[in-house]
Amino acid sequence: MTGRREENGRVRGLVERAQRGDRAALEELYLIHFDRVYSYLHMSVGSRHDAEDLTTQTFLRMLEAIGRFQWRSVPFSAWLFRIAHNLAMDHFRANRRWQPEDEISEHVQGEETSAEEQALASLGDTSMLALIERLSPEQRQVLTLKFVFRFSNGEAATILGKTEGAVKSLQHRALASLQKHVTR
Repeated sequence: MTGRREENGRVRGLVERAQRGDRAALEELYLIHFDRVYSYLHMSVGSRHDAEDLTTQTFLRMLEAIGRFQWRSVPFSAWLFRIAHNLAMDHFRANRRWQPEDEISEHVQGEETSAEEQALASLGDTSMLALIERLSPEQRQVLTLKFVFRFSNGEAATILGKTEGAVKSLQHRALASLQKHVTR
């Protein structure tokens, strides 16, 4: 879901009910967001086992903090992904390594694709994964948030704790790097 649809839709009501202690609303929020959070973490940490653990931790933190969540300029999903991102960064700091697995969860199917997304898709999954592994972790994060999970620049900035300008710059450098490798 995009932030605009989410705030005006069902998720807003579920969050409000969850903040009042409604267990069914919490369970529904979990079901709505589980696949995307797990996929994001799996793509971030590269290990199914670690992604499962971090997904569990993400939703435990959601449970602990949902009472403090406030509707501002970003949707609930961006707040939840920020929790997941912080846990992934803690994981990297603890392990100081990057070891992606061969398999990666299916991409979230979406609406129309942009020219950038079509160019990325045309490279093929295997060669694309090899090229993406050459990018910095921050560049990988931005591309994942923007093109796989379809977050806006503002939402990605919130998740990563950066400015929109920094997100745009990281995206530009990542795409320029990919283009340079592809044209070789």
